[in-house]
Amino acid sequence: MAEPVKLIGCFGSPFVHRVEVALRLKGVPYELIEEDLNNKSDLLLKHNPFHQKVPVLLHGDRPAVCESLIIIEYIDEAFSGPSLLPSDPYERAMARFWAAFMYKCKDSMWIALWTDGEVQAASAREMKANLTLIERQLPEGKKFFGGDTIGFLDIAVGGIAHWMGVFEEIAGVHLLIEEEHPALCRWAREYILDETVGQCLPDRDRVVAALTPRKELYVSIAKAMAAQK
Repeated sequence: MAEPVKLIGCFGSPFVHRVEVALRLKGVPYELIEEDLNNKSDLLLKHNPFHQKVPVLLHGDRPAVCESLIIIEYIDEAFSGPSLLPSDPYERAMARFWAAFMYKCKDSMWIALWTDGEVQAASAREMKANLTLIERQLPEGKKFFGGDTIGFLDIAVGGIAHWMGVFEEIAGVHLLIEEEHPALCRWAREYILDETVGQCLPDRDRVVAALTPRKELYVSIAKAMAAQK
């Protein structure tokens, strides 16, 4: 009998979505335990006492696995099914590199979305240049970064496909534009339309409604980040 798999998550999180996609691509049944991050449960605090964040993966009686990209690699190795990371060592290393690169883009994206003036303009230029670099990693003639099917890097940058548009709508700023990044926009559409992704993609309107009240918080965080640059 397979050991139970539980995922501690919350609604609308791109990081939780990453893990759900990985589990579904591998065909792993799981229980999603939705967390209220404004009133964190004892379960979350027990299994992720240091960061107190989601996602957290519980597999049988093992200690919890935390951090979305680490969880995805664990899922890929712990369960049978199609591989998420490339089999070739170099391609596997590159997938990890660009996933880490996407994480490092978060500051420029956040400042570009939620500040104004020259600070915003400079960060927007930086973020668009970063999007160009990511776009160049798409294999020619393929739908996804993983080739014909969704792989590790698609999951890692999947926030571009769904959440970037949400933040752009709330902020009134456009960073990912068809004329500037046609291949990346095409990839984003393919990602969203994928059947497996669609099974765990939160409704866009609900995400917008949930995140819009946090706009002032996002602005204050972005200004603090800009002041440290």
